[in-house]
Amino acid sequence: MSGVVGVVGRGPVNQLIYDSLLLLQHRGQDAAGITTYNNYFFHTHRGPGLVRDVFRTRNMRSLVGNSGVGHVRYPTTDSAENADEVQPFYVNAPFGISFVHNGNLSNWRQLRQELFSIDRRHINTNSDSEVLLNVFAHELQRAANGGDLTPDIIFDAVTAVHRRAKGAYAVIAQIAHYGLVAFRDPNGIRPLCIGSQLTPEGKEWMIASESVAVTGCGFHLERDVLPGEAIFIDLKGNVQRHQCAESTQLSPCVFEYVYFARPDSTLDGVSVYDARLKMGEYLGNKVAKQLRLADIDVVMPIPDSARPSAMQLAAQLNLNYREGFIKNRYIGRTFIMPGQAVRKKSVRQKLSAIPMEFKGKNVLLVDDSIVRGTTSREIVEMARSAGANKVFFASAAPPVRYPNVYGIDMPTRRELIAYGKTVEDVALEIGVDGLVYQDLDDLEQALRDLNPDFDRFESSCFDADYVTGDITAEDLDQLEQERGGS
Repeated sequence: MSGVVGVVGRGPVNQLIYDSLLLLQHRGQDAAGITTYNNYFFHTHRGPGLVRDVFRTRNMRSLVGNSGVGHVRYPTTDSAENADEVQPFYVNAPFGISFVHNGNLSNWRQLRQELFSIDRRHINTNSDSEVLLNVFAHELQRAANGGDLTPDIIFDAVTAVHRRAKGAYAVIAQIAHYGLVAFRDPNGIRPLCIGSQLTPEGKEWMIASESVAVTGCGFHLERDVLPGEAIFIDLKGNVQRHQCAESTQLSPCVFEYVYFARPDSTLDGVSVYDARLKMGEYLGNKVAKQLRLADIDVVMPIPDSARPSAMQLAAQLNLNYREGFIKNRYIGRTFIMPGQAVRKKSVRQKLSAIPMEFKGKNVLLVDDSIVRGTTSREIVEMARSAGANKVFFASAAPPVRYPNVYGIDMPTRRELIAYGKTVEDVALEIGVDGLVYQDLDDLEQALRDLNPDFDRFESSCFDADYVTGDITAEDLDQLEQERGGS
């Protein structure tokens, strides 16, 4: 998972891109990068770490130009230590392209071989983003056929990319001398939106992973980029749009709403905050069926993403709601930290319990999900150490039992606490007196209640139903072998 942004402005855009990356920092804490374009030259600075640590004043001064792209990276295990895979990426032919990508290709190995043996393009990393960049560059060169670029030629190239690439991709590319192009995969798995603002010099445009980056920088949110759609913004701010996929369906990743996206974002017409409130309603109905409400003294959220669901659940069931954990804002999100040891160490650094809220009470803890179980187990131990009598646990998401191949770093089944286990088994492992999971049908209905236009959902980590239709058991086994799994 990553965060991407692109801006076509009327003045320098370096500060705008920097500010938007700060608003997207939750989508990736491993690395950050910005590329701007000015007077026939690309200017790039990128490196490992948080946005605030990567960019200094001298770096910002070097990022001149009125258009550019930015990226924050959340890596897979294989890429966590590889500085060459920090985006934006760049190729000098054809035309010169700077490129950022959020998502993951499911057929990148096949494409990499095609690029080498047929297209005669060299890939220098193991990043599927570099593969996708070179596919786009090759198709752009073929569509231009030695001539100048036009919007129609760019859209033809994107159409060819859709025919070749499978998986999840939300892309923004800066083409030298021409402008910015953004496109989204035909299933709309990863989010992408567009906004604008009117300045005395003219209209400026921003495209970003989440609406919070657009509105937080003072832009007006226009709409989401549609699945399969491409948007081209030239250097003068003129915009053209075209549907480039032969068939599309709106199938967003449900984990965006459960965990990744900020609550003040709107994705595909749905407020993430409202979605989490709805999840709390449906979860409350199931808690009422499976647990004795008289046994619950207080409901507590695991901050921060579970707070709306916990509040709604407590209100619906007429239970007391308390904040029992205080979060250290200077510790990153543990689920997206590379390495199990780092995640486990960070849990107690990130959260601390308020003993008076736990002592002698039966507590229902509400979290957005249970993935590896490391965080949940540590939190339950903290609650008991703080004096809780009984600890119950409710997850706003169903059991995570299968790998995600579209950009979330949980590709091996052995890393998932619920894989091959019953709910009772998981409850025993994390040490709770009772465990309630959201039903998948209820989770998806919560989103449809807010936007009935969803065609389906990318919920493969819950049900192993991969929307691209090209994932086999052999593919999953290969992923696990590459990560040393069994």
